[in-house]
Amino acid sequence: MDSLIKVEHLSKRYFIGKDRSGEGLRHKLDFWVKAPFRKQSNGKAGKFAEGEEFWALNDISFDVKQGEVIGVIGRNGAGKSTLLKVLSRITEPTKGRITITGRVASLLEVGTGFHPELTGRENIFLNGAILGMSRREIKAKFDEIVAFAEIDRFIDTPVKRYSSGMYVRLAFAVAAHLEPEILIVDEVLAVGDAEFQKKCLGKMREVSGKGGRTVLFVSHNMNAIATLTARCILLEHGLLRSSGKTEDVIRDYLESGHQKQTVYRADPVLERPSITRAEVITSADNAIQHHAAPLIFEFDIHMPEGQHGKTFSFQILDSMERPVVHLWQYDQERPMLRTSGTHTLQCEIPCCRLNVGKYTVRAFLGGAPGQPVDEIAENLCDFEVVIHGRPTLFGWRPETCAYLEDAVWKV
Repeated sequence: MDSLIKVEHLSKRYFIGKDRSGEGLRHKLDFWVKAPFRKQSNGKAGKFAEGEEFWALNDISFDVKQGEVIGVIGRNGAGKSTLLKVLSRITEPTKGRITITGRVASLLEVGTGFHPELTGRENIFLNGAILGMSRREIKAKFDEIVAFAEIDRFIDTPVKRYSSGMYVRLAFAVAAHLEPEILIVDEVLAVGDAEFQKKCLGKMREVSGKGGRTVLFVSHNMNAIATLTARCILLEHGLLRSSGKTEDVIRDYLESGHQKQTVYRADPVLERPSITRAEVITSADNAIQHHAAPLIFEFDIHMPEGQHGKTFSFQILDSMERPVVHLWQYDQERPMLRTSGTHTLQCEIPCCRLNVGKYTVRAFLGGAPGQPVDEIAENLCDFEVVIHGRPTLFGWRPETCAYLEDAVWKV
């Protein structure tokens, strides 16, 4: 199958220099008159004494075939949005080559491609014309677009009066329904409410599956990426860190975010209750070797003064940061934190029934259920469930969160 998108050694450079927006005309004329004679700071093209060069993308290569849904992930500043802007022809690459076959519809920022003075109706026809569609083709999709965007009452209102949510609903509806061969969607969907995001994900799944169209999807929501995409690329500081099966790339992304540890320690917070130590005790280093092995968690809780009604709980999260177990300890059951000082709580799970894989721990300390928490501690300690010679172990499915009744708490 031929590639609809082929990216070869793509690089994009920006210059980080002195902001001259506040200088007068004389300074600006002087700057540009001297520009041809200005020496470069290191004798190489592209790095000037007036500013520092910054490579938002550096030698990126990949291809996307028809009907594929590709996830693009990475931390803030990794180069994700720059990549999509280059692919959407909003900005030119500094180096490299991009080959795109087919019409591209992009949804990168709120209001991208809309004229603020035109109404929603007029912008639908404008966007369709930009995509090369006839008026008849646009009219055939018009009612479906308006219904999906849920803006019937405001379709003849200038879009400059739309809220950000209305903007995004209409922009996505236009991009998804006007039948481009390639749909590029950035994190802009985060502006919409949860129900609309769910509807958008369903539509992207539909256009890629039944319609055979290609989707590039950028998101920080790993569950959305895992649900929608089969292949993923990970960017890091403008470089292509990894590319491949979505589950493997997401695991690489998450594991790069924090240093692995089996013991967590922190200084106590003087003015409020805080978690000062967390430790997971397994049968062999940081690995559970078989399903009969107990799993023990210990937590030190610092109390500046005794308090009633405190609740402590922790979650076991899988490699994709989804909670699979949640365990609680209530003050009503045992007055564990009613005196000042440091208290050690221990929770033992008699036998490990987790699936094979890597896990981490998140803990919560606060008032009664539904009340504000004093502390949420992330990535406290890590462990792994392994079975030699066996690919799986009976346990909970990753999308479920269990509440164990046989866990044993000790103070």
